[in-house]
Amino acid sequence: MTLSASIELRKLSIGYRAKGNEKVVAQGISAALRPGELTCLLGQNGIGKSTLLRTLSAFQHALEGDILITDKKGTEQHLTELTDKELSRHVGVVLTEKPDVRNMTARELVELGRSPYTGFWGRLTTEDDKVVSKALELVGIESLANRLVHTLSDGERQKVMIAKALAQQTPVIFLDEPTAFLDFPSKVDMMQLLGRLAHEQQKIIFLSTHDVELALQTADRIWLMELDGICIGTPHQLAADGTLSRFIERRGITFDKQTMTIHVNRS
Repeated sequence: MTLSASIELRKLSIGYRAKGNEKVVAQGISAALRPGELTCLLGQNGIGKSTLLRTLSAFQHALEGDILITDKKGTEQHLTELTDKELSRHVGVVLTEKPDVRNMTARELVELGRSPYTGFWGRLTTEDDKVVSKALELVGIESLANRLVHTLSDGERQKVMIAKALAQQTPVIFLDEPTAFLDFPSKVDMMQLLGRLAHEQQKIIFLSTHDVELALQTADRIWLMELDGICIGTPHQLAADGTLSRFIERRGITFDKQTMTIHVNRS
């Protein structure tokens, strides 16, 4: 089942309201997420990456502006107009936190991704079973299906959560630091997997990460959050206009625009 959709941010301001006070984290964001692309969100610690992801996922309200979702039929809706069930059919979310589950197999966890489509009793149909099996296959974890989740490695568990999001059959998947806790080969494997899923399934896959060099070498598009706004472009576009050098380079750290690599100078 191939889905396509788009998400548009119009003059979006994000932050927090508490006890009558308002803290603005970022404002005036106008941008779009495109199907078939892996988009990586970069920025310094505390700049607001997680706040933006939570706002896009409807975990918290925007302070101002709009988030518009257009489905494959061309129907445009405001994020705030969607019911919880409608939202769960549009957006899948994979968080950094490890799922605290016991006595549940990997397949059973992936099956939870079908909850937006099951009836009151949550029983899976033959078609649901096929969708779950396909999700496991796409992520390449069929062999883990009967393993208990708490016995899996961090990388295996993260793949199970991605398979769960795929089982939701949403056109959009948001991920918060999906390469956290992984060793380097597993980080590369994870980013390549997400890129393939975006391209082959024509999904919007949008993730935050601190693995800057890996993001630059695997992402189709970069959103770089800075204090005065967001710079958006392909890695090569942001390298050519000096944006990446401004973000990366410090005393003893240089950025090679040609190879998209970061070098730490020996003292």
